[in-house]
Amino acid sequence: MTQQDAGGPRARPAVVGGAYAFVAYLLWGLFPLYFIALLPSGPWEVVAWRVLLTVVFCVIAISVMRGWSALGRIVRQPRLLGLSALAGVLIFVNWTVYLIATLTGHVIEASLGYFINPIVTVLLGVLVLHERLRRLQWAAIGFAAAAVTVIVIGYGKMPWISLLLAFSFGFYGLVKNRIGPSVDALSGLALETAWLIPVAAGMLIWVSATTGITVGTAGIGHGVLLLMAGVVTAVPLLLFAAATRRAPLSLVGLLQFLNPILQFVIGAAILHEDMPLERWIGFALVWVALIVLTIDSLIAVRRAHDAPGINPVADIT
Repeated sequence: MTQQDAGGPRARPAVVGGAYAFVAYLLWGLFPLYFIALLPSGPWEVVAWRVLLTVVFCVIAISVMRGWSALGRIVRQPRLLGLSALAGVLIFVNWTVYLIATLTGHVIEASLGYFINPIVTVLLGVLVLHERLRRLQWAAIGFAAAAVTVIVIGYGKMPWISLLLAFSFGFYGLVKNRIGPSVDALSGLALETAWLIPVAAGMLIWVSATTGITVGTAGIGHGVLLLMAGVVTAVPLLLFAAATRRAPLSLVGLLQFLNPILQFVIGAAILHEDMPLERWIGFALVWVALIVLTIDSLIAVRRAHDAPGINPVADIT
């Protein structure tokens, strides 16, 4: 058997996992176009439908995949239930802020939040998990802080949308890390959104009493798009979960930049949002930070690969 043949069984899952990650980040990157197509629906109505329809999707998917027993085991563990509720609150904040940003002409500022997110994740590792940072990681955090400072000075205000998106998703990832592999992606998403059903229902009642529900009032096409919110939400999350079980995390980490890059391009080139000099400088500093962080990650992977007795791809399947 040749070396290529021997490497085949391991290489194939990594390639498939990379493809899953690519499609997941591609879909997330195109989200602004989808959500803008939902106008005149407002962000509060859209996020409510997004929660409720994601629950519906999860119920159907769990039934088809016969996953109710697995979900039942999770429900009987108070710790996992509590963490899933916390994850639900964080993802609700993230979705709401993102929809407000997208539907009010702040797609570029939202993209900045997802550029900053990997750096926030590293920072949370230090502050919460007491991890020790390498010098290049500290440098990346420094560049990110400088970027926020430049934007604040240039605009005269904090980029709250960017920071809320970065930290809400960063803490969401931290909670998911604490949950660990004991909760599969579909069951986790079902529980997180199920906790939010009362909130989403209340929001729809409030929207109905104030501006009015838009389902069925803006044409068949709009109604179909809005009713697809559950599928649109769940599919990239499930693809991402499948990717992380197959592909090396270094590959998944590199591909994550596809999402904010696409959002940035959509905001600047298609929606023609404002990009003054201070915003360009801020984004440039963030991109430098991400390049530094990527180089550090690749160096760490190479060192782990070269270390005796360590095979970084042994568990990708």
